[in-house]
Amino acid sequence: QVQLVESGGGLVQAGDSLRLSCAASGRTFSRHNLGWFRQAPGKEREFVGAIRWGAGSTSYADSVKGRFTVSRDNAKNTLYLQMNSLEAEDTAVYYCAASEVGKYLLSSIDKSTSYPYWGQGTQVTVSS
Repeated sequence: QVQLVESGGGLVQAGDSLRLSCAASGRTFSRHNLGWFRQAPGKEREFVGAIRWGAGSTSYADSVKGRFTVSRDNAKNTLYLQMNSLEAEDTAVYYCAASEVGKYLLSSIDKSTSYPYWGQGTQVTVSS
């Protein structure tokens, strides 16, 4: 029902900033919860941040809170992840994901199982 394509990854130095984008297809974009996840080498996929449909409330992992910001532009069918003060520990493949239309997510907003639609991922490498 929705296709997602990430972009904006690359190689940066510790302390730098980077903005990832996730372009989505479909006419139901504004009614999907949207999330960012990442997976580092040898690690399990972990939640980064998310933004809900409707009022657009956000949630963040403790490891990125205060440094990363999730936002969305419904008119452009695009999800963003603004990453500031990047650290070597942020190195990972970053994935965007979308929930089913109109789903109410509370504590489950940070669970990968809440998102049936996924992008292909974009590599972020932070050198120290």
